[in-house]
Amino acid sequence: MPSHLPFARQLRLRRLYRHGDQRLVVVPLDHSITDGPITGGRRVGQLVRSLAHSGVDATIVHKGTLRCIDPAWFAHMSLIVHLSASTVHAPDPNAKYLVATVEEAVRHGADAVSVHVNIGSDEEKQQIADLARVAEACDRWNMPLLAMMYPRGPRVDNPRDPELILHAASLAADLGADIVKTLYTGSPETMAQVTDTCPLPILVVGGPRRDVLDDTLAYVEETLGAGAAGVAMGRNVFQAPDPGKAARALVDLVHGGPAGLRPIDLGITARELSRPMS
Repeated sequence: MPSHLPFARQLRLRRLYRHGDQRLVVVPLDHSITDGPITGGRRVGQLVRSLAHSGVDATIVHKGTLRCIDPAWFAHMSLIVHLSASTVHAPDPNAKYLVATVEEAVRHGADAVSVHVNIGSDEEKQQIADLARVAEACDRWNMPLLAMMYPRGPRVDNPRDPELILHAASLAADLGADIVKTLYTGSPETMAQVTDTCPLPILVVGGPRRDVLDDTLAYVEETLGAGAAGVAMGRNVFQAPDPGKAARALVDLVHGGPAGLRPIDLGITARELSRPMS
């Protein structure tokens, strides 16, 4: 990571990149504001416990969700607090707005924050301005910033257009983000153009729900081959029949499998993992 960054920002980034290979497996659990509960009846505390046991690098949640999570599960997994929101019921669901601040994330003990921007949406102007303000606050508090950048809105005909995805990723770099989460272009060749040009590490989104774990892993392997720094995958983990198994398989793939660093053993028994937790 860049040595010119302030000590505190480097420290938080080192916690995030805890495997030491500059790759990340992030599992977002921030969908509930947008879509409502979509975890199949699983409580968020139980999911977070399973992710921590599986060696996932970080999870993304909204600030209020932290009241339902045991802090112990973040001893070996990073916390990213999401600052943006919108619901599918809004007149313009693509109009993201800020619902939390960097200062709040600092008080909650976060290792990073995330902001969502839809370029091409009717409210693009406000979202870009919000990203810039959050980036400035991150500089003030030495907080790493994950920018979720999507080509999405009435002026976007093809959200997987490589030029649009590169524009979105470059915008995040220009305004001060540390990591970009964005779409996969659909082909290794065009995605490699994006990852080679953007100066920031790029995490690809998990994409649509897949019923077969091997299909999910094949998708991730393809994106890694195109230069992605990892994956930010939600539904294909927490909606899987066994979220822990899905998460462990992703960690093994992204971080090098059995020859690489293995998921951390927290000494959690199967009974503890299955115990209900609010």
